[in-house]
Amino acid sequence: MTKQFSRRNFLAASGAVGFGGAFLNGYTPTVLVASDASVDDKPAILGGKAFSLGNVPGWPILQGDEEKLLLEVLNKKIWCRTQDFKVADFEKTYAAMNGAKHCIATNSGTSSLINSLAALEIGPGDEVITSPYTFVATINCILSHFALPVVADVDLESFQLDPAKADAACTENTALLLPVHIGGLPADMDAFLEIGERRKLPVVEDACQAHLGQWRGKNLGAVGTAGCFSFQGTKNLACGDGGAILTNDDVLAEKIYACHNNGRGRGLISSDFSYNSVRGRNNRMVEFAGAVLCAQAVAIEKYAETRQENGMYLNKLLSEIPGVIPAKQYSGVTRSAWHLYMFRIDKEQFGLDNGMFIKALNAENIPGWHGYGAVDWTDYTKNVYSTRAAGRLYSKKFLDDWTERVGNLPMYKRLCREAVWFGQHLLLGPKQNMDIIADAVRCIQKNAAQITQRADAGPR
Repeated sequence: MTKQFSRRNFLAASGAVGFGGAFLNGYTPTVLVASDASVDDKPAILGGKAFSLGNVPGWPILQGDEEKLLLEVLNKKIWCRTQDFKVADFEKTYAAMNGAKHCIATNSGTSSLINSLAALEIGPGDEVITSPYTFVATINCILSHFALPVVADVDLESFQLDPAKADAACTENTALLLPVHIGGLPADMDAFLEIGERRKLPVVEDACQAHLGQWRGKNLGAVGTAGCFSFQGTKNLACGDGGAILTNDDVLAEKIYACHNNGRGRGLISSDFSYNSVRGRNNRMVEFAGAVLCAQAVAIEKYAETRQENGMYLNKLLSEIPGVIPAKQYSGVTRSAWHLYMFRIDKEQFGLDNGMFIKALNAENIPGWHGYGAVDWTDYTKNVYSTRAAGRLYSKKFLDDWTERVGNLPMYKRLCREAVWFGQHLLLGPKQNMDIIADAVRCIQKNAAQITQRADAGPR
């Protein structure tokens, strides 16, 4: 019997339950007093003193003008996008910040993906090549157009979609490449652009976690045909819920705008009811969100520089510890966005699997979690398309044959067993926090055998 996906079992599979509420409810302010624990002491899970971090900022961080700009929107009573106001101001700022000709703000990152695919006319029978190691919105945006998500395997070292596997997964029905800059680490855009050019396919970047990341000096989201961002509350640029699409294509920009505005073009007064024939919907950003983003945008570059410095330093420290493998960055990466700090625990070298490691790490008051679980996206897709209406497009036999073709993902499954994540807010703390994290990991690794023995003995 095919497994039915409920909210509960999807969250369990995807790893959201292990977030400790961090990604579901926003980060809470954390100001801990760093301890004097030592690498040579027992780890906290064995009764030693905990390696607590000092001065970890909460998230989001107010920049000072949020209240003023929100009140300006409130008092002017321009609450939805009926004329150029705060949303338009933000679009100009974000386009210029990223070196893109056009920015279209939306009400979520998911909406940015959906409208990009709508403007590119992705539809039934089309296949979209993307990564299995991603948030469900990447898959849902494809399904919303009754197309087929074809998940190719990942490059284990980088956590990103493997370009060679993506290329091999292309067929005559492939209509789009959708690489995901997961965690804010850039995917191999040289390879995906080459595949796109050779196969005459557009390349849309899922940059929802990749604000101000750079590939060969060019900001992510402005490298491919279009780039999609999320401004959900945990993102590196946040307004609660919101999104944006960047593109340098004038025609595509106007079509995306019409798609997200129920078919209505730019500059129409409210009494003008002329429409473009597009797959339209109302996915506009509200002016309150635009106001918050205008206030927040002033600090994004500063925070990006801090994350880059701390992320690269932590990479150096952790790579020296046996069995700890930070996510690889491709040679074309100028800067990662570091929405997540991602690494793997090799059980054979480290002495613990990532589940036991995370328990030991959390005992040190260092918040890490395992991230995405290995969701069977073919099963997920078949369940979405199990309705009577979808059966008119895709028969059970068709979907069964499709599953046989796209379902083998050994590196993805291994990655989900080995991955560990830190949230981006940890990289905004002082540099000495990176030393504390590394010392805590060293301490856990030195005592891996004793931790395993305690785990095998069960609760005391």
